Amino acid sequence: MSEINLSSVEASSTVDSRGSACPGPLLEAKKGIGKVKVGEVLEIYSNDSGTRNDIPAWAKKVGHEYLGVLEADGYDKHFVKRNK
Repeated sequence: MSEINLSSVEASSTVDSRGSACPGPLLEAKKGIGKVKVGEVLEIYSNDSGTRNDIPAWAKKVGHEYLGVLEADGYDKHFVKRNK
């Protein structure tokens, strides 16, 4: 995975799962990835600490590219590129 400036990534869709506990953010990401085209990026907002492990593991398992996470004010922004 090459170094990407996440603050400049243009997400095609955003899923806001702040306030949702595990497995909520992961379930929202699974629904959200179907709304973006192959090659586009889904951005997932979450303040659940488990999401830092769940989203990258899920992306790898299903063949998408986890681009990384940015910390925001009280939550994380995860970026997943749809590969198939």
